Parts: sequence; structure tokens; C-alpha cells
Amino acid sequence: MIPAAESQPQRVWNPPNPYLSEHREWLGEPPSVELEVYEERAKSILSENDSPDVGFRWSVNPYRGCFHACAYCYARPTHEYLGYGAGTDFERKIVVKPNAPDLLEAAFRRPSWQGERIAFSGVTDCYQPLEAVWKLTQGCLKVCRAFRNPVGIITKSLLIRRDVDLLKDLADRADARVYLSIAFLDEDVVRVMEPGTPTIRKRFETMRILSKAGIPIGIGIAPVIPGLNDRDIPGLLKEAKRSGAQTAFHSLLRLPGSVQDVFFHRLREKLPLHMNRVESRIREVRNGKLSDSRFGFRHTGQGTYWETVDRLWEVWTNRLGFNESEQRPAKPPSFHRPPAGGQEEFAFQVSE
Repeated sequence: MIPAAESQPQRVWNPPNPYLSEHREWLGEPPSVELEVYEERAKSILSENDSPDVGFRWSVNPYRGCFHACAYCYARPTHEYLGYGAGTDFERKIVVKPNAPDLLEAAFRRPSWQGERIAFSGVTDCYQPLEAVWKLTQGCLKVCRAFRNPVGIITKSLLIRRDVDLLKDLADRADARVYLSIAFLDEDVVRVMEPGTPTIRKRFETMRILSKAGIPIGIGIAPVIPGLNDRDIPGLLKEAKRSGAQTAFHSLLRLPGSVQDVFFHRLREKLPLHMNRVESRIREVRNGKLSDSRFGFRHTGQGTYWETVDRLWEVWTNRLGFNESEQRPAKPPSFHRPPAGGQEEFAFQVSE
């Protein structure tokens, strides 16, 4: 459930939606906004990615919008396609897909499906607070276990602890890899940049729990925000290693569309002393711009400053022995289709 302290209403603020023909501004104080949940009977659940600079082809996203409210979330503009705003609407108007597990099973039963790895949280966090009630991610993971289909998960949430046994079973039968997204060492910065997320300490604690259970675990330091958290890289990597992480990745801040407005609005309002330095550093690594949507350039920077960040990353990941496990032989294909209506299939329909 959503903790009471995290469910307090906040004021409405959305940047202009470029897909709407008009924009309305509040006269006086804007109203407060509370969590609203909408159901969507989706027609499909597997999203295919053809971007050459993203490390997965298929992803599952049981939710649209995210309660974590990360200022930098590149998925914010997707809410504008629905006629909502990319600001507080993205954080409090959450769309759930109740038929996600059934759709995933149907996809796996198609002869064309060959058992490729599926990424969870390719857009919004699959373990955000609503998952505690809806259990859509858990249902999809049970489908993956029944079909022995490999998965990869990126999350900031502690709720993944609930599914430790399920993930361990899936890791043994097929393959399951989890990355905890932890981008900051300063808790005060976390409360501004990602106010709906668990504390840094709790996320590293979750990493230790998963590692102790035998689930392959890594850290995602993403986004790297020049001038704000690039200096946190050594400390984050050292703590991740102590917590059992085997692999690590990082990527540069992206500010597509309305994300730019939300990000700088949050900085200006909550961290004004960092505003000028962060903007200057972003422009420095983006060749004078704030964003670069080109494949091959979206997740990485240019120039001396970014080369320094990359060198820092290389030194510390090598020193701590990260990503050595990536050199091991890949597991053999494990995917299989259980008989329709069989006992193994039924297992994912029953709450654990």
C-alpha cells in the first residue's frame, strides 16, 4: 500500500501538452492533486524496441505513469499521448493494465515467440506502489516462470523483496537479472529528484537481500546528471559491491520534450543553488544543447567533462571487478510451452 506520508496531495503543475490545441493556466493557487487510478484493457503487452542503443528488444510495462515522481523520467511525455500532463498528472494519474498477465501468456503461445529476454520497467517502474495491490508484475513473472522465459528488471522499489522466491525460481529455471536503480548518495537530493522512492539505505538493503538469495544483481547509476551526482559514482559503486552487486551500468541524463520543463522546474524550485551549474554542465556534455535525441548519442556525452566521467567509471568498475560475470558463457535456451490449462500454468494464477 502507499504509505500515508507519501500520499499527501500536492499542487497541480504540468508543462504545456504539445498534443493539445490549448493550454490552461490557473488563476491563483492551483488545486491539490490526489492519486487517481484508471484501468486500460490493453490489446497487447509486449512492446518491441528497435533503438540500436537500448540493450533490449522486448519490454513489458503493466503501468502507465509512475508514483515515484522522478523529475528526470524520460517516460513523462508518454502521458501526453493520453491527453494528460507530463508533470503531476504523470505522477498521480496512473493507468493499470489488469489483463497484462493474460496478454503475456497469449504472446508466449504464438509460434513466432522464441523466448527472448523481456525487460521489465522499460518505461515506468514495474514495482511502483500500486503493484502491492494489483500484482500485475508478479502475475507476468509467474507467466515467465511457467514458460521459462528469461527476464531483466530495473527498479527503485523495495516491493521486489516480495517476489524473491519467485525470482530465484525463475533465475534457476531460465534466467533473471535485477538492477537496483540508485543514482544519488545524498538523501536530500533524492527527496527532490525522486520524492516517491525509498531511501538510499533501503535500496542497498534490498540489493543485499536479493544477492543473498542467489539472484544476479546489479546497480544502475542512471541518470548521471553532470554537476549534481557525477561525483557520487565511486561511492555508489563501492556500496553496491559491498551489497553483492556483480554488474553496473550508467547513462547520461536525457531531457526529451516536456521532461526538460519538469526537470528544471524542480531544480529551480527545490535546489536553486545547483541550477546554474547543472544547466552549464549539461550543455557542456551536449555540445551546447540540453538534449540530444540521436541514436548513439542519447545516453552518452561528448567533450572533456564527459570523458572525465567515463574515465572515472572505467577506473572504479575495473578496480571493483564489476561486469566480470558478463564474460561468462550465456545460459542455454530454456523457453518451453507448457500444455494449455496444465498444472504448471495454473501456478501463476494463484497468489503466492
